[in-house]
Amino acid sequence: MSKPLLELVEVSAGYGRIPVLHGVNLALHPGDIYALLGPNGGGKSTTLKVCCRQIEISTGIFKVAGQSMEGIAPESLSKVGLCTIPEGKGIFPNLSVQENLVMMTHAGVELEEIETSTFKRFPQLATRRKQLAGTLSGGEQQMLAMSRALGTSPRILLLDELSMGLAPIIVKDLYQIVRQIAEEGIAVLVVEQFARTVLGVSNKAGIMVNGKIVREGDPNELEEELSAAYLGRKDKNDRSEQ
Repeated sequence: MSKPLLELVEVSAGYGRIPVLHGVNLALHPGDIYALLGPNGGGKSTTLKVCCRQIEISTGIFKVAGQSMEGIAPESLSKVGLCTIPEGKGIFPNLSVQENLVMMTHAGVELEEIETSTFKRFPQLATRRKQLAGTLSGGEQQMLAMSRALGTSPRILLLDELSMGLAPIIVKDLYQIVRQIAEEGIAVLVVEQFARTVLGVSNKAGIMVNGKIVREGDPNELEEELSAAYLGRKDKNDRSEQ
């Protein structure tokens, strides 16, 4: 098996004197879609913040492609191939679609290359290139956010609550695109409160409770356990079925 692109080894972290993560171990290889799931307050978002270098780890090791990220500034992560789509999409709503894509040329990629890739993957954005990003539908805004992230040619993509505020059919379509991205060899770490759709495209899943990954394995094996023990009744709490 290839070496992990992203690796957390016995990572503990928190906010000031408040500990949140307790010895987290996690590894992503090229082409993985790892679904990190569980109840609110379990530590999922904190895990992403560790990977984004927004908070420091207190103990343990965080590596990208075998290199320790200790001392690496958050804005330098794109240079090692890691990019994040944060909760709330991460676009500039007062700029047009095209201007949002122009912002990604700072990574050294030509605008023409970014636009070609974006409009091939998301053809509906091509007809909206002059439209203000804030006036796009929620799904289109997520498409733009994904395009901005992919414009840096990442090896690792972190997704935080991709489904937030979106209709189930849109979420399903977006996760099919996530699957295509992984097929290109990009490793994807997904944090989701509502699990059914992401379990359908992921090849690994972990249940995080009280700052620890208490169960890890095949998504199909974990689905029933997640629904029953952590996410509540499917018919009320899983937006993918509403």
